Amino acid sequence: MSTGRAEMRVLFAADGWDHWAPAIRAACPEAELLQSAPDDSVDAIIYAPNGPGCDFAAYPSARLVQSLWAGVERIAPDPSLTQPLARMVDPGLEQGMREYCAGWVLRLHLGMDSYAQDGIWRNAVVPPLAQQRRVTVLGAGALGQAVALALKDLGFDVVSWSASGRGAPGVPALAGRDLPQALARAEILLLLLPDTAETRGLLNAETMALLPQGAAIINPGRGTLIEDTALLAALDRGHISQAILDVFQTEPLPPEHPFWSHPGVVVTPHIASETRVETAATVVAENLRRVMRDQPPLHLVDRAKGY
Repeated sequence: MSTGRAEMRVLFAADGWDHWAPAIRAACPEAELLQSAPDDSVDAIIYAPNGPGCDFAAYPSARLVQSLWAGVERIAPDPSLTQPLARMVDPGLEQGMREYCAGWVLRLHLGMDSYAQDGIWRNAVVPPLAQQRRVTVLGAGALGQAVALALKDLGFDVVSWSASGRGAPGVPALAGRDLPQALARAEILLLLLPDTAETRGLLNAETMALLPQGAAIINPGRGTLIEDTALLAALDRGHISQAILDVFQTEPLPPEHPFWSHPGVVVTPHIASETRVETAATVVAENLRRVMRDQPPLHLVDRAKGY
């Protein structure tokens, strides 16, 4: 190490010390994990906005700030942050998101909420097979790609969209200006975009009008992606049949918010997925070792893009 110390000194500035510390120490025993440290005395910082906070400017020689959250919109804009910032790409978080999205897509696709248990035998319409159901995933980061691949494996007709046009292997991908095309085909639309200046309010009255009549929306990404009033209006006129919402402009969602009582909305309390200590600790350990070896950390954030 450039500091000459035998161990790497790492400041833990996040909530959940009692859960994280044992897991990180087990995954990376060569790192000295600290809850507090004198100014400019650490080689890396593990951070999440739910903790005690951190003045990054006090540690100019730290060579990495490792986020414990997948989203970095509450970290990247900090003017005191000059160190490289790595986002959390956690296999456990990806698995949880795959399960949440696949479960709700299947529920919507099969029309499972239409079977009222009231003793009446109805002549129901048999749902199409998955390959006849068009699904669009907005977002092609780690989570978006994982979800797109899971839905493809289930047989759905999946397309992803992102500003850059990147996508998951074997899944057709559309780029920036193709957003109208991506929306026009989406019988089920999943939102897995980051929160940036370009994505806030992306789903508004104009863009929702491009969706097919009766389309359904699943948003486990960011609450800022949707304009609430536009969504409610689209639901009220029947253009959108159902919205599954896990993230919101304000959290917890206020009790008086109309989403709670709207028959076309299902509210889940930001539980689509979360960073899992047992799997994320190995991600943290890998990046700490990379810093120790003077190798570039994984999953570095482009501060200009915000993700």
